[in-house]
Amino acid sequence: MSNEEAEPSEIDTCHVSVMPDEVVYWVANPEVAQTPPKVVIDGTYGGGGHSRLLLEAIEGADVRVIGLDRDPAVSARVESETHDPRLTVFLASYEQAAKALEQFDLTSADAMVLDLGLSSDQLADRNRGFSYTVDGPLDLRFDPENGVPASRWLAQHDEKQIADAIYQYGEERFSRRIARAIVAKQRERQPISTVNELVEICRRCVPRSRNHDIHPATRTFQALRIAVNDELGILERTLRDAPDWMSPGGRMVIISFHSLEDRIVKNAFRDDDRWEVLTKKPLRPTESEVAHNARSRSAKLRVARRR
Repeated sequence: MSNEEAEPSEIDTCHVSVMPDEVVYWVANPEVAQTPPKVVIDGTYGGGGHSRLLLEAIEGADVRVIGLDRDPAVSARVESETHDPRLTVFLASYEQAAKALEQFDLTSADAMVLDLGLSSDQLADRNRGFSYTVDGPLDLRFDPENGVPASRWLAQHDEKQIADAIYQYGEERFSRRIARAIVAKQRERQPISTVNELVEICRRCVPRSRNHDIHPATRTFQALRIAVNDELGILERTLRDAPDWMSPGGRMVIISFHSLEDRIVKNAFRDDDRWEVLTKKPLRPTESEVAHNARSRSAKLRVARRR
């Protein structure tokens, strides 16, 4: 998964997992795990790539991999697939991992993997609004059956609240200019409802950057998606509670894609003495991986072990 936006030519029908070798190493390699893990939580199941690799790497019929994902489309796809009987996938946020463990009368896991961000399938879905290169409804929800779409979120908040969210979650310097334009459209009884309408506002409000790799809508779409899905709140609550779900020696492996997420992970691992930090600095994808999967380029992987 990745929070990096993709050009249409990059959108594949099959999602490519980010930093797969590193995930397998920190979860299943004997150098890290003194005993083979028996219970692994894949908290952001998505396309299932990490889960499949972990099941291939961990031997034993008694191994259990629990997948969690908020997206109903993932559940629908999983139900239509045949997969390893050691895998069970639930429609739920990763902060509900403890409830998933209870379904199997388990109290702890030996490892948990979080790959934060978007999958190729979500970017390609025209009805979700995740890709600003494809027009469609401005929704941005991971779970379209709960919460409010981004278009309604904008209508429910005033100019200051919108500007603050775009600045805080997107680190967009021109947040106030963008918010002012959004509210002006609402006052004209033309509220923002589609991807293209918001993209056009961003194009007008964000000066052309010397760094042409950054689309003028990138930071605004990231910010609204984070706000609509309460992404940072869920991550903070999960990191606060996760030590209670992990067995002694259990590894927490987290891949983040922007500085806000990475800062939360870094501080949580550092400030909670229940964690032993195994990666003093975040690991980055190899040049070879970036060449084959452009969305991996901003990934940062951090690992901590339950004391």
